[in-house]
Amino acid sequence: MTPVGELDGRYSSPGAAPTPWAVVDQSLQRAEIFWISTVRPSGQPHTTPLIAIWLDDAIHITTGATERKALNLAENPACTITTGGNALNEGLDIVIEGQASRIQDDTTLQRLADLYKSKYDWDFEVKVGTLTDGDHPALVFRITPGTVFAFNKGEPFAQTRWQFLPDAS
Repeated sequence: MTPVGELDGRYSSPGAAPTPWAVVDQSLQRAEIFWISTVRPSGQPHTTPLIAIWLDDAIHITTGATERKALNLAENPACTITTGGNALNEGLDIVIEGQASRIQDDTTLQRLADLYKSKYDWDFEVKVGTLTDGDHPALVFRITPGTVFAFNKGEPFAQTRWQFLPDAS
């Protein structure tokens, strides 16, 4: 089922229409760089760039087990993923607010390894519930969207929101 977006007129040009979900879906598949924001145990935010895969209506990331984002997600699975550009009057920025969960099943990991290869030319092997490039195992997290925002920049400006989880706000 294709989600229906809701235009927020407060942050949109007069006469703007909601951004179609197909545009957001394609943008998430094509985007090369994403930014993840997690929360440290102290409550301080942590943000870092990374590569990611959009698959089965969720964003998937890799991280070393001792990296700050992995440690933060182990304590608090709430996170935000963003992608887009830094131009003011053109492009599409996307924000995904969601919950991270660890992926360890070989079938999904192999699908992701294949996508990392085709998208980034990155060679991963599935090994003991991780994706490994040589001697460096990476944990894999699926970030399931609660709310997705799309910010269409230029004329017309449009802010569209999709809610996926019943308790998302």
